[in-house]
Amino acid sequence: MARTDHQTMRRVLRREIAGAIGLLTDEHDFHAMRRYRSFTFDDHATYLRQVEALLRTRALQGSHTTVVLFDPQEYAEYCAARSLDPDLPANRTRFTAQLATTGPTIPYEGQPLADLVPALVDEAVRQATWEFAATLLARLGACATCGEDIGRAAFAQASDLLTRILDTAQPGNRHLVCSVTGTPETLVAVLHADDDADGTTRLDEAEALEFTTVLALGLATQGPGGLVMRTTAPDTPDRVYGWRMRGDGLEALTAGEVFDAYCTDAESGDLIAPESGVDYCVPPDLGPEGPTGLAEDHHH
Repeated sequence: MARTDHQTMRRVLRREIAGAIGLLTDEHDFHAMRRYRSFTFDDHATYLRQVEALLRTRALQGSHTTVVLFDPQEYAEYCAARSLDPDLPANRTRFTAQLATTGPTIPYEGQPLADLVPALVDEAVRQATWEFAATLLARLGACATCGEDIGRAAFAQASDLLTRILDTAQPGNRHLVCSVTGTPETLVAVLHADDDADGTTRLDEAEALEFTTVLALGLATQGPGGLVMRTTAPDTPDRVYGWRMRGDGLEALTAGEVFDAYCTDAESGDLIAPESGVDYCVPPDLGPEGPTGLAEDHHH
């Protein structure tokens, strides 16, 4: 009897353990792991099927699993820095557990792996974009004339602008894209802002932080870059409008400029057919202050 109770208790406890699994999302990373003898899979497709089966089983048992993007290069560096044997499965587990607290993750909620993998890769790109933008902002240092931290001032200004943009937008669901092209590589951040039934705006905090950081970097480095917003509401055409980064503020685009931006392929420069049921508009006024720049005495 006691033995059964112990087993029952263990089973209950096992359900309480939140697990993390490191996922090799592409063929290249999968092959990099095959150099370890303890990694016994031969084929990426089979590996993905096995992972999906394991995730499903854990979900059926009531266990929560976080899926983590596993980077073999990062893992090798992690082991080298700590003098660990990368061929020991226990060290892979240790690395995965650490990644689950700091790296790109997606909770497994029964979605097919075909949906989970691109979502996990997107999450990794978002996190890398945010880290890169935050690093560049921090490096700007203090203003030579007033001593104010340029990055911090730009972030405060970007937060204020984003609030005003959302406050003056039509009610409905908003999709914003901010791109900054003046940095070593073009940075793009996306933000979804949806209205609840009672009119309050729902934002994903991580998305909002990344978006504000990229916008702040554009303002602090004075672009070039821009911001486009699309609003969707029932029974009305979608509205699209935007701003360009000008000096250290935002300047509204004309309806024609928004149309050109939206109907040109960014890669090839070819024209794309405009969508029906979409209005290209001048944005609403952002309020009495307008898109003010950073403190006037910044000459960075």
